[in-house]
Amino acid sequence: MGNPEGQTKKRHVPINLRQSGSREIQMLVSSRVRKSAFWHKSMEHGCWAATVYNNMYHPRAYFPPEEDGLMGEYHYLTNHVTLWNVAVQRQIQIKGPDALDFANLLVTRDLSKKAPVNQARYVILCNEEGGIICDPVLLRIAEDEIWLSISDSNVLLWAQGVNYRLGYNVSINEIDVSPVQVQGPKSKPLMKKIFGDHIDKLKYYKLWKTKLGDMDVVISRTGWSAEVGYEIYLHDSTEHADEFWDTFVEAGREFDLRVIAPGHIRRIEAGILSYGQDMDIETNPFEVGLEWQLDFNKDDFIGKKALEAIKNEGIKRKLVGLKMGGKEITWFNPDFWLVTDQDVSSTIGYITSAFYSPKMESNIALAMVPIEYAQEGTRLKAFIHSAESTEPVDAVVHRVPFFDPDKTLPAS
Repeated sequence: MGNPEGQTKKRHVPINLRQSGSREIQMLVSSRVRKSAFWHKSMEHGCWAATVYNNMYHPRAYFPPEEDGLMGEYHYLTNHVTLWNVAVQRQIQIKGPDALDFANLLVTRDLSKKAPVNQARYVILCNEEGGIICDPVLLRIAEDEIWLSISDSNVLLWAQGVNYRLGYNVSINEIDVSPVQVQGPKSKPLMKKIFGDHIDKLKYYKLWKTKLGDMDVVISRTGWSAEVGYEIYLHDSTEHADEFWDTFVEAGREFDLRVIAPGHIRRIEAGILSYGQDMDIETNPFEVGLEWQLDFNKDDFIGKKALEAIKNEGIKRKLVGLKMGGKEITWFNPDFWLVTDQDVSSTIGYITSAFYSPKMESNIALAMVPIEYAQEGTRLKAFIHSAESTEPVDAVVHRVPFFDPDKTLPAS
């Protein structure tokens, strides 16, 4: 096989490419890992599989096999309207007179130009070596207040540590705000039923601070599905979780609303990355197609010097799309599956995310490979499904996003 490690670059901590497969084990639910404000609601709606994300239990499956499992959830997401418990997206509040300046140092985009009040932005934070620390959605709540709705990464400690010596006039805390997502083609009529006609005026990536009864909420025209969708952030969520959640469930009955897990099949079709899976702190933006996030014209941001050097030197590996054969992948890949050259003479890289795509009518994946194999149309082989697989499947490098590259659906 050649290079059995399959690593694509030298790392401080290598990618674990041991093919151990899936094992039937029980996850211990204990007080050591946090339960979100909506965890008990997920249990009421039949959640039967979970993972840990941001040190919280995170629902990953609701539909049973007789309802076609995750493919059934995909059908509801793309045809009806769905409600997601995404309270694991912890909200890190940066508040004070220097909030914008401090946040502008943390992220690679120029917030002074792109983040007016009531604007959301997808952003990335890098360390001094250019490694990606997190890719949150940033919400400009007020002139002196910014939230980072974080992916699976401890941004709270990072931000507090950065400011320990710098002394910006800000407070940095996690706050009791928990989001849900309403996603799918019927999400707008559902949201109008609950919040009124102002929903029609809410543009893509804009914010609206309003109330649901006596509860304070922030609504953003965003989501992780690449469908029409919204994220609704509930203030004082520990206190108001039940009333808030039940309002959506009751109002959603006429729209065939179902509670599902975050739609990984759909996000892979859309080329949306998952932190800790498709990228991590030893991955730089150029390697995963996020170089558009880098604004080298602004005065400074953490990692700027290193990223300028990477830009000049070029990269040696790239996250690419793969369109693959083989049996339909209908569950999360338990390992970083191995990718070889077409002759299966050398293990060149690894798959980070994979599923069967109804829109592409084939298995699709995101994979990290050396740059010489990254050109669209390059033919490769992939070992998928389990450690016991003996035959590789055909794979070809495909553009990312696989579907709707111009985001026509979510922006509609």
